[in-house]
Amino acid sequence: MTDKLSFETYLSLSHKKFEIYLLDKKNLKNIYMEEVYVENGSDLFDYKLLNSFLDKNIFKIEKLIGKFLRGIVVVIENDQTLNCSIGIKKKSYGEKITKHYLESSLTELKDLFKENYHNRKIMHFIVNRCLIDGINYSSFDKEIDGEDMYIEVIFISVSNILIKEVSNELEKYQIKIDRLFEKKYIKNLFEGEDLDLSLIAFKVQSGHNHNEITLVPKNLKKTGFFEKFFQLFS
Repeated sequence: MTDKLSFETYLSLSHKKFEIYLLDKKNLKNIYMEEVYVENGSDLFDYKLLNSFLDKNIFKIEKLIGKFLRGIVVVIENDQTLNCSIGIKKKSYGEKITKHYLESSLTELKDLFKENYHNRKIMHFIVNRCLIDGINYSSFDKEIDGEDMYIEVIFISVSNILIKEVSNELEKYQIKIDRLFEKKYIKNLFEGEDLDLSLIAFKVQSGHNHNEITLVPKNLKKTGFFEKFFQLFS
């Protein structure tokens, strides 16, 4: 039996292949891995095959961990993903630019994306540039004097319909999606390195890209919300 805190389950979905991993987080190796290739010319997921794939593998994973699997990290490769860049320029009007000022601007950008793409789910929220009076800042641990701030962020998102379809398949096994990743993005972060997809996803989940902001559900909004919400510049 595996300690429930020492493992993570990852499910990778594309129109070419389904993969599932059980990762030992302490030793950074897979306890279990299985894959199936999809003979499908369409970019749509073959949910009948996915159902069969889950049937064959969920029970085996639950047997290894000694309990029911309740959550899973899903990695998606699909043409329905969208990579969108949005920027905002603001004046400080004599006030110092603080971390709170930055957080407010990032929240504004997130809300702007959701307003214009309300039918999409954000998978990755990345700060591409943060310019203050034309100077690019890669860290932000103190107040800065400046007149103009420009922030450019990248949103990688996926159709809500697609996520609902995947969720419906997982709900048959009483499993919910813990987190979503876009396959091309996370693999590009480790270009040239020979790593299993599960280990790549785990490293990204652990904060590998310091410019990526972790979105925390509202029901986790307790003390230190912005500390959890904005991992950038901490």
